[in-house]
Amino acid sequence: MNLDELVAIDIHTHAEEPCCGPRDDGYDEFQAGMAKYFRNPAGAKGMLPSVQETAEYYRERKIACVIFPVDAERETGFRRYKNEEVAEIAAKNSDIMIPFASIDPAKGKAGAREARRLVREFGVKGFKFHPTMQGFYPNDRSAYVLYEAIAEEGAISLFHTGQTGVGSGMRGGMGMRLKYSHPMYLDDVAVDFPDMPIILAHPSFPWQEEALSVATHKPNVYIDLSGWSPKYFPPILVRYVNSLLKHKMLFGSDWPAITPDRWLSDFEAIDIKEEVRPLVLKENAIKLLNLR
Repeated sequence: MNLDELVAIDIHTHAEEPCCGPRDDGYDEFQAGMAKYFRNPAGAKGMLPSVQETAEYYRERKIACVIFPVDAERETGFRRYKNEEVAEIAAKNSDIMIPFASIDPAKGKAGAREARRLVREFGVKGFKFHPTMQGFYPNDRSAYVLYEAIAEEGAISLFHTGQTGVGSGMRGGMGMRLKYSHPMYLDDVAVDFPDMPIILAHPSFPWQEEALSVATHKPNVYIDLSGWSPKYFPPILVRYVNSLLKHKMLFGSDWPAITPDRWLSDFEAIDIKEEVRPLVLKENAIKLLNLR
């Protein structure tokens, strides 16, 4: 990976499909709801990119990307994209792609064993959690056996926080409960795993100030700015990007729901200090991911 040639590093992209052959029952409706919420055609008519297509898209733009699936089989019934497959494709595109994985914490010790194997044998650098989709509180002690494995292997944990577009507008929110993604639950995790880097994904609406508080107070907590167009960032978030948390803010798009083209264009238009922009777009991620 030629870091000097990269325009940016996108810390938050999704491996959606192809996965396990035909789509599961309800998956088309799920993706159509996402497409409507984000005003993005991806998913509405089977247009989701493969991992390889994602690599090619990002290579054209000279943007590196962290990519991961989401293991929410237990709550959604949708089969997960195999972590090994995502990591193998990322390895073939290592000039532009960095593999994360996803394991439902409910898998307990089996999940912990999988996490260790993925780091040691497949070069996985981090793990994505989606408390709303996976149906758990991040500070539930039952998840700690998995966190322990991740921390001991020197990997990163990335947690969805705040409201999600997943299930938005669908009957009963598709069973998704927003309460699980309150960022304050990650304060406990940061205390109990002080050496494990933790990323709070997304502007944490409606708990933005809580997220900023945790990231300010805990040295191992970062924030990625994915899932929202920057033009909708609340003023207090922009203020912290420009000041107290300028070394802990990370560019993320939430691909394919939001494209990096759209995100970067809107980021250019908001009031971010010129000396802070390269930190958010690339330098903070380089340091966090130990790429140099």
